[in-house]
Amino acid sequence: MSFIPHGRHFIAGARIATDAQFRSAPARGTAHAFSVGTPALVDAACRAAEEASWTYAASSREERAVFLEAIAEEIERRAEGITAIGSAETGLPEARLISERGRTVSQLRLFAAHIRRGDYLDRRHDATLPDRQPFARPDLRLMQRPVGPVAVFGASNFPLAFSVAGGDTASALAAGCPVVVKGHSAHPGTSEIVAEAVAAAVKACGLHAGVFSLIQGGRREVGEALVQHPLIRAVGFTGSLAGGRALFDLCMRRPEPIPFFGELGSVNPMFLLPAAVAARGEALGKGWAASLVMGAGQFCTNPGIAVAMNGRDGAIFAEAARTALSEVGSQVMLTDGIASAYRDGSDRIAGETGVETLLTSECNLRNATPYLFRTTGRDWLSNHSLAEEVFGPLGLIVTVQTLDEMKDIARSLAGQLTATIHMDEADSEAAASLLPILERKAGRVVANGFPTGVEVCDAMVHGGPYPASTNFGATSVGTLSIRRWLRPVCYQNLPESLLPSDLR
Repeated sequence: MSFIPHGRHFIAGARIATDAQFRSAPARGTAHAFSVGTPALVDAACRAAEEASWTYAASSREERAVFLEAIAEEIERRAEGITAIGSAETGLPEARLISERGRTVSQLRLFAAHIRRGDYLDRRHDATLPDRQPFARPDLRLMQRPVGPVAVFGASNFPLAFSVAGGDTASALAAGCPVVVKGHSAHPGTSEIVAEAVAAAVKACGLHAGVFSLIQGGRREVGEALVQHPLIRAVGFTGSLAGGRALFDLCMRRPEPIPFFGELGSVNPMFLLPAAVAARGEALGKGWAASLVMGAGQFCTNPGIAVAMNGRDGAIFAEAARTALSEVGSQVMLTDGIASAYRDGSDRIAGETGVETLLTSECNLRNATPYLFRTTGRDWLSNHSLAEEVFGPLGLIVTVQTLDEMKDIARSLAGQLTATIHMDEADSEAAASLLPILERKAGRVVANGFPTGVEVCDAMVHGGPYPASTNFGATSVGTLSIRRWLRPVCYQNLPESLLPSDLR
């Protein structure tokens, strides 16, 4: 089905236009006009969400599960239109958009199944002990309850899975929290068609219209107004370190601070142990190259750093990676700004002292081609800027002389989404000495694989110590992510008729 955007916001079920407009900047095809968001629209959406929260928080788990499944069905009903406009706006291949749409509807259905089971409520009951001395114990019951309206910021690199109806929205709605989404200006048409799907599900399920709103475009003041609005109780964000940190600081400076769950950045280091590199260095180099260029390197789990021992085996790994990367053509990046930042980052790394260029290329306009560099462990440890993320298909090999130097590299790292160990059985002792460091540094530790590709399931953790995320105890993928939008409430001596139905 064809889709032509109307360019308006969704505020509690109503399509609302504003006088100011911006035009999309698609990778190909026609640009469209979209209304610019305003703080006044933020206020209207947040007030509607607060009004909706009283009934939505009190809805049954089954009602919310049906709602999530209805959103999934409405998205699938618009599949052709979503793929067409998503691919045009972002430059992502149609196959990638189809796969990402599948992931988006799967996680909506995953949360429906999760809340039906009820385990996330963490229900606890300590029965009264009336005869206990010297004091009786009251009847105490605990369960998790929704925090209230949640703000969600759409991501640039995942126009479906981390945007309007992505993981943050799905988990918040599952928890019983209304959602106000700030759409990303890189793909406003994709945001709009998905918002149409959510709005249709709201109407079909007979829910309060304030349970969902989408505000498009807008300058920095719109995002600031959203995180500072007194009715917003928590924020979900996926984006740059600078932007996320600025919003996090605003949340902390509010008269009543609120949690900001930001996923900000990671270089996702790989540690290649000697026996593994000796046995399959060429295959590891080719596999790393394939992971680096996936999606033009625009994944938050892109493994940008490879740490390996200096020597012949390490050189074979590096040459295999260089050869594989040299055969990769240019890829369209998500936005002109991301492409420009990638070029700047490549130039920065190339100009650092002690950095050797193994593969250089020419990027222009919105296109990206791979870069590969090498440095020593000593130069890495003396230059923290080498550990800063470059968003794109750029790899940096760090060569070390000893396992102790490799562990020094691991200890020097800031928080990461992932850390990977490539090992054979003969590397077990070395891997065991690395693991305590890496589990302190990363939310997910991978063995003999590549971190690109995040499985949406119960056990997944997509988060980590700062700056990978702003809350090291949270994840933005997997069913545990619902806990971000819940808080424990204890009910003491309440009559059963007053207790939430899930506690009776």
